[in-house]
Amino acid sequence: MKVLVIGGGAREHALCRSLSLDPDVTALHCAPGNAGIAEVAELHPVDALDGAAVARLATRLEAGLVVVGPEAPLVAGVADAVRAAGIPCFGPSREAAVLEGSKAFAKDVMAAAGVPTARSYVCTTHDEIDAALDAFGAPYVVKDDGLAAGKGVVVTADVEQARAHARSCDRVVIEEYLDGPEVSLFAITDGTTVLPLTPAQDFKRALDDDEGPNTGGMGAYSPLPWADPKLVDEVMASVLQPTVDELRRRGTPFQGLLYAGLAITSRGVRVIEFNARFGDPETQVVLARLRTPLARVLLHAANGTLDSEPPLTWRDDAAVTVVVASHNYPGTPRTGDPIEGLEEVAAKDAPHAYVLHAGTRRDGDAVVSAGGRVLSVTATGKDLAQARERAYAAVGRIRLDGSQHRTDIARKAAGE
Repeated sequence: MKVLVIGGGAREHALCRSLSLDPDVTALHCAPGNAGIAEVAELHPVDALDGAAVARLATRLEAGLVVVGPEAPLVAGVADAVRAAGIPCFGPSREAAVLEGSKAFAKDVMAAAGVPTARSYVCTTHDEIDAALDAFGAPYVVKDDGLAAGKGVVVTADVEQARAHARSCDRVVIEEYLDGPEVSLFAITDGTTVLPLTPAQDFKRALDDDEGPNTGGMGAYSPLPWADPKLVDEVMASVLQPTVDELRRRGTPFQGLLYAGLAITSRGVRVIEFNARFGDPETQVVLARLRTPLARVLLHAANGTLDSEPPLTWRDDAAVTVVVASHNYPGTPRTGDPIEGLEEVAAKDAPHAYVLHAGTRRDGDAVVSAGGRVLSVTATGKDLAQARERAYAAVGRIRLDGSQHRTDIARKAAGE
């Protein structure tokens, strides 16, 4: 099978890495990709948001499967264009991807499906914003209704900061704060059958001990030794299957990756948000543990035949990902800095640790930074402590001027 992956971040590098190891994949392509993905896939300079261009590329390559990685192309309808060209595509339609594209729409779906989530208000005026903030009190949770690349959410005890963020959005969802640890649970679905993956936890704040501003994610780990063994079954029954069923009932079946961001509260599991694609950086650790070949599962989801797929199988190893970010991330990150030490990681730490590229590009013979989150250093081990040790040893070999990373990824879960 020839596979085309759309996107150019660490999530897409993780997908490409898994697909490149899959015996069913005979040729692997990526558009537009990055410097790391170029090592495992042939790159094509196509605009990921241009559905017609992506469909033409897939047709020319005679792709048997297209996998759309990021949310923006999904909301732009790229998956629809590929399917219209007669090519199987893993990724929801434009209409179904609104589940991520609009927080208000997601709340409406959850209400109709009986999915447990935070109480909330959708606000478009200053008066509505002030009333909602007063109703819930601190800590304030303010979410831009549209796509914001993982950085549209503000959680703060400062009412003026909350108000300022809310007023900067055209439409905003203000909701009650959910206590308890957060969990990311992915599920592959063909619009009817739902196949859950293994849970992971990510770290959204920029600095150690969950200090600093929200980011797109600074690291992740899996498995979760502290989680209830029945968590996946519970979320399947109360969240994932009801949501897929409700979207199908509305005439907008969801085919692709349904991501549930969850809070394990004192009152039970609550949905924080839905995403319509693999999460970043959780994908890096989840796929590091997946034993089942990936391509066949994604193709079954794209073709509506996921009911023929047995449950996924997982390695016993733990996995940890540490994100190396550029100077001043998540503000205005500096780019163009050379990255050194990648060869050292490959020579000294493989196969247990490896580097997945996010914001990188080639500049002659050098690899340089090209975004805020630059690299995801991923490692596996017999347990979280060993995976952590290996991940941070690899991080220590990488040299990027002004770079930053958290030092506490999975520390608590590893019992350190």
